[in-house]
Amino acid sequence: MHRSIRFVPAALLAVGLAGCGSPKPIQYYAVQIPAAPTPAAHTYPVDVLVGRISGPTVLESAPIVYRTGATALGTYQYHRWVDPPVDMVKAKLLRLLRSSGEYRSVGDVESPTGGDLVVRGRLYEFNEVDGESISALVTMEFELYNRKTAKILWSHFYSQTEPAQGKEVTEVVQALDRNLDRGLKEVIAGLGQYFAANPPAKI
Repeated sequence: MHRSIRFVPAALLAVGLAGCGSPKPIQYYAVQIPAAPTPAAHTYPVDVLVGRISGPTVLESAPIVYRTGATALGTYQYHRWVDPPVDMVKAKLLRLLRSSGEYRSVGDVESPTGGDLVVRGRLYEFNEVDGESISALVTMEFELYNRKTAKILWSHFYSQTEPAQGKEVTEVVQALDRNLDRGLKEVIAGLGQYFAANPPAKI
């Protein structure tokens, strides 16, 4: 996506602003959160908690990020997420774990619900990548942590790009959401495989 950066003298900028009308509205975007699951019998008698998703400062705030080179990042001025990406990832992971129907309960680690097994993670990249074509990059890592034994029981790393179907911000957001959805479903599947191989009595 073509962008140019121009430096304008302060006096000229002040004149320009004085003649402007109402400011350009900010547009907000969100990832799709699955519908609330219907209560069903669970596969594993396990209570799972979802912990904090950490990330670089730019992903703990709301602007949509784009990458124009190996190390150059920028943010859109008038396009923002409704919540920081780290929070949206956590909300989507919570709902997907609940929708899987595999666990007795799935809660937020900050809630009063007890439990020793915590799924926690880090979001490294969640941004548009500009080049010959526009794509959406999601890089993240998750682990299953046992608070009682202070051991990491399982981990999974994900890093993929998803082509955007156009150059509009809306199309980039849709590509990011598709990529995130695929990555989190890998996390859900990996956790299921772990519990299948390690029944709760052995944890």
